[in-house]
Amino acid sequence: MKVLILGSGVIGVTSAYYLARAGHEVTVIDRQPGPALETSFANAGEVSPGYASPWAGPGVPVKAIKWLLMKHGPLVIRPTTDPVMWLFLAKMLRNCTAARYAVNKSRMIPLAEYSRDCLRALRAEIGIRYDERSQGTLQLFRKQQQLDHTADDIAVLKQYGVPFELLDREGCIAAEPALASVQDKIAGGLRLPQDETGDCQMFTAALADKAAKLGVQFKFNVGIDSLIVDAGRIGGVASSEGLLQADAYVVALGSWSQQLLRAVGISIPVYAVKGYSITVPVREEAGAPVSTVMDESYKVAITRLGTRIRVGGTAEVSGYSNTLHPARRATLDHSLTDLFPHGGDLSDATFWCGLRPMTPDGPPIIGATRYANLHLNTGHGTLGWTMACGSGRVLADMLSGRKADIDTGELAMSRYEHRFG
Repeated sequence: MKVLILGSGVIGVTSAYYLARAGHEVTVIDRQPGPALETSFANAGEVSPGYASPWAGPGVPVKAIKWLLMKHGPLVIRPTTDPVMWLFLAKMLRNCTAARYAVNKSRMIPLAEYSRDCLRALRAEIGIRYDERSQGTLQLFRKQQQLDHTADDIAVLKQYGVPFELLDREGCIAAEPALASVQDKIAGGLRLPQDETGDCQMFTAALADKAAKLGVQFKFNVGIDSLIVDAGRIGGVASSEGLLQADAYVVALGSWSQQLLRAVGISIPVYAVKGYSITVPVREEAGAPVSTVMDESYKVAITRLGTRIRVGGTAEVSGYSNTLHPARRATLDHSLTDLFPHGGDLSDATFWCGLRPMTPDGPPIIGATRYANLHLNTGHGTLGWTMACGSGRVLADMLSGRKADIDTGELAMSRYEHRFG
């Protein structure tokens, strides 16, 4: 079967690889000159199934008010006149209940765990390298109050069989020795030893090379204008290269998926939530993190990527703007220098932002649409890197007529026809 994939981020490329491995003839198109040059380019670098949780949860509305008032708060809302933005926020608020949080998380954890296993298998099979490490994630608590409120998180980890370690100050330093110089700022931590790290863009580019050797054709610098509907099916894609046709089509355009789909009568609640990162060279090996430290106070992830440190954070709801706001960099700079004062060279930092494709309930949207030959793989939010391999593989199974290794029924867009939309 001929499959045309729209988007060459980590989701589009993993989909292409697994579809090609299943024997399909695959073409990938993207407006950029290469793979993973937008949202997948400089994310926080975490492969963290243990943190596969919805943003919408009990207590979040109250926390959001506090975050909005903080100097280095993790949440920013820049109001626009776009009604889609306000509808998205309203739907997210509807999901901020204990019952909905439990259901939404139950849909995310299996996919995230499966995806990590697929990534490990892929690494073993094809020898792909991307500055990867398998040394866990440390959620660092600066205040005793934060440590005291871990009971609910631990209960969820136990429910899903996710290994964890509750650490005191000395335990945090044992996991991340560079924290010894700032031990007075540490109350304790929660460590997830099975989490991994790696450069998402490096991985995606390397996997695209492997996919090309399987016959995948990549067409870059191609603008995507619209989907063409023909007799109840998708008859092609209008692009800057003319009409492109296939037997099946996969939309993996991240935050831009909903705009393309809306024109053919498909409404998905995916909205752009901007995240920022800085990437700095390691200055002192002994002063740098060995894996990922999640600074719970500022919701900032500090990740070691080879000879670099990636610092990522902020949830900014501001439409589709790619403006780099200096205040957001100040938060990332502060978290890094406060916890790893000798680790990175901020004078040589690269500042970046990307638009995460968020759903209001948390899980991505994977599967069929009302057009028999149109499929979706989008809406992964902050977990695109974490869920990429699993998402690509289950999509390939769907298009190949095989039963996926995990239950994907609740990941379909049909869930928004029910009460959790």
